[in-house]
Amino acid sequence: MPERSGLRPMLWISGLVIILLGFALGAGGVWLLQLGGSWYYLAAGFGFVLTGLLLLFRSRAALWVYAVVVLGTIAWAVDEIGLDWWPLAARGDVVFLIGLWLLMPWITRGFRRDPADPPPAAWRGAGLPLSAALLIGAAIGIAAMLTDRHSMPGELPAAQGAVPQDYGGVPDGDWRAYGRSSYGERWSPLAQITPENVAGLQVAWHYRTGDIRGPNDPQETTFELTPIKVRDTLYVCTPHNFVIALDAETGREKWRYDPKISQSKNLQHLTCRGVSYHEAAGAQATASGDCSRRIFMPTADARLIALDAGTGQPCPGFGQNGQVDLWDGMPERQDGMYYSTSPPVVTRDLVIIAGNVSDNVSVKMPSGVIRAYDATTGRLVWAWDPGRPDRTEPLGPGESYVASSPNSWSISSADEALGLIYIPMGNQPPDQWGGRRTPEAERYSSAIVALEIATGRPRWVFQTVHHDLWDMDIGSQPSVIDLDMPTGRVPALVAPTKRGDIYVLDRRTGEPIIPVEERPVPQGAAEGDRTAPTQPFSALTFTPDRPLEERDAWGMTMFDQLLCRIQFRSLRYEGIFTPPSEQGSLVYPGNFGVFDWGGIAVDPVRQVAFANPDYMAFVDRLIRRQQGQGQQESAQEPASGSDIEGTQETGGVNPNYGAPFMVALNAFLSPLGLPCQAPPWGYVAGVDLRSGKVVYRHKNGTIRDSSPVPLPFKMGVPSLGGPIMTAGGVAFLTSTLDQYIRAYDVTTGRQLWEDRLPAGAQATPMTYRSEQSGRQFVVVAAGGHGSLGTRAGDSIIAYALPQR
Repeated sequence: MPERSGLRPMLWISGLVIILLGFALGAGGVWLLQLGGSWYYLAAGFGFVLTGLLLLFRSRAALWVYAVVVLGTIAWAVDEIGLDWWPLAARGDVVFLIGLWLLMPWITRGFRRDPADPPPAAWRGAGLPLSAALLIGAAIGIAAMLTDRHSMPGELPAAQGAVPQDYGGVPDGDWRAYGRSSYGERWSPLAQITPENVAGLQVAWHYRTGDIRGPNDPQETTFELTPIKVRDTLYVCTPHNFVIALDAETGREKWRYDPKISQSKNLQHLTCRGVSYHEAAGAQATASGDCSRRIFMPTADARLIALDAGTGQPCPGFGQNGQVDLWDGMPERQDGMYYSTSPPVVTRDLVIIAGNVSDNVSVKMPSGVIRAYDATTGRLVWAWDPGRPDRTEPLGPGESYVASSPNSWSISSADEALGLIYIPMGNQPPDQWGGRRTPEAERYSSAIVALEIATGRPRWVFQTVHHDLWDMDIGSQPSVIDLDMPTGRVPALVAPTKRGDIYVLDRRTGEPIIPVEERPVPQGAAEGDRTAPTQPFSALTFTPDRPLEERDAWGMTMFDQLLCRIQFRSLRYEGIFTPPSEQGSLVYPGNFGVFDWGGIAVDPVRQVAFANPDYMAFVDRLIRRQQGQGQQESAQEPASGSDIEGTQETGGVNPNYGAPFMVALNAFLSPLGLPCQAPPWGYVAGVDLRSGKVVYRHKNGTIRDSSPVPLPFKMGVPSLGGPIMTAGGVAFLTSTLDQYIRAYDVTTGRQLWEDRLPAGAQATPMTYRSEQSGRQFVVVAAGGHGSLGTRAGDSIIAYALPQR
């Protein structure tokens, strides 16, 4: 009797818990069915409730019923998703664990009607079907764990021809621009580090900038730096726009400059991706302070500053006391609404700079003008305003640029031989409603624009998204490369995009080298807006193979997966380019981008690319503005209080003053804050640029720093920042959500080495050769990314092979 009375409560508690779980599944299942979704959850809920009731009555039939639940779950899951471990685990984890619980002695002994019954009599065969079902589930789970359905093996072609000397006009041992040269290749001709010896890399030096994220900084305070290296010095900048010179061999600080920025509360971003370098003809590597070698940096308060590369002092002959005011000529001035986060292009003695205009604040914003200044004097030479594209001479007295014209917030590339600069363009604000866009904005938004370096006049334009309503700015720096095609060598421009297509264009004319096809896309824009009937699709693409389906919904358990399915079915979604809606539209790929500002690395000798594509869905929900609510068109006018809950790109509600809709932008997440789509979310990949084919793809990165406990599961995580390649056949990437630097074999994509970093490294690394020791160094900035939630820091770390 004591044993029986002690076991009854365990049966009753277990039965009640399973009944409650069953009712939750059943209620969610009914909701999902009403939305046209899967029948499974309602059926499973019924099975749970029946199992729980039988447990309350101490009936062995509970085990039989639950065996049917387990087998039904296995059959449904395998039929729906196949042998794909993480989606299978989300479908079966709770079911499997409950099955194990029901086979425990404190449950099975509770079925004994007579305490004199021996323990085996408690089963009388009832536990055998459930045991067999769980064994089948375990076997299928093991098979799924051993099956990689997401990687695609392959090998890139070997190098053909010699490595060019001083490629892009940069000495082999240097890295003189954000993408190493104005070509934006992110490739180095150095070959000291190879697949055979890369595992021997060690920390050579570790520098701390002292620039720490503060409580009053915007959420998107990020350390997205790629240093540049000139001769014996590295030049870096920090989120608060400190410029620091470091000894390339030791990491010792040579000088530091603090511009003392005026930080506005309106800043959406606080970051500095890098600085730019200019060297006058015949300049020597001296610290004389003559400013013949200059560092240029844009600031968060819209200044362009010129510093002496040797001393860090402002160059007095540039503008006024070493700086020019980028607000000059700007309409709709409000501090924090216009500034540059990316380094300018320095070419032909010009400093050509664009700027970021804050997203989704108002229909009246500062201009997206691109300006060229004399690198010596700071005199404005030309200004190309997409709102007034045919006029590039400086403004006359009392004139201003066109408000809200499309802007370019990323990094441009240049070909001095052709005399062209290639500008990756963003959108005319606001992003998700375009009912008031001008014809000029429609032409130049989300496009690559080739401007003449000498005059700023547009030579050609290639648009990647027509009437962009999805924030598909071109965030990546396009890369200049010559390709050997069947028709001969072609001067090409390789332009990755957020939507995943890579456009390979003749950089002389903007005509596609790899075919581009206009295809019909979903229609039905919000009131007062329209959609383009077709969009241009490149034959070279990382766009997902198929649209998301309900079966792609994910979660850590069957319960949050059910909620993700309900959310998926509740949203408007007709595949890529589903227009934003009041219902809420699923945007996949999301505005996080398959490729964003990190771009890709391009090897000009092998004519291949190494990439890190990401796949995260977002939700855009338009919120109709009530009569009299926030009707002002300018962000300079005060909000009504209820107008706006937040102004960050990825959270809260964005006001869109002057538009009929506000917009809420959020990642497609479960109630637990996990992606609502199944992994992988991030890869590394290799591309043959001559054939236009993706040759290999491997999931990349772990959830170690994204999960509540440090689990080293290699699920393939997003990465914000780009890769680099070397002539030694090694690629490096640091920008995954876990805190690692990794090296890869360029030929196969196989990971060769990794090292733990002290903070998130959402930045693109770089590499150089020290003039002092002759060693090749690889350098990464590890300082975290505010809106991604990676660990903050202030580290710059250099790796090298041991000295001999």
